[in-house]
Amino acid sequence: MDTREVSARTGSILRLPEVRLRTGLSKSTIYELEAKGAFPHRIRLTDRAVGWVEAEIQEWNATRPKIERSPAPRTFVQSPSRTRL
Repeated sequence: MDTREVSARTGSILRLPEVRLRTGLSKSTIYELEAKGAFPHRIRLTDRAVGWVEAEIQEWNATRPKIERSPAPRTFVQSPSRTRL
């Protein structure tokens, strides 16, 4: 199947820098998760270029657990008291 056919059928094709921005993952983590079957597989664009289907990356992002952060507790550090000898 021609890359243009894939793009027309599935939407945009994302290159690695954009995938990294959208997922917050490093290159090595993306490839590691992909090898484990836990991340969408890349498609070959040319002999030396690959990309990911945008819709698959969006779907993967939607299935990630959402982390809710509570505000950090406020802690106060007191200066050590000065004692005179």
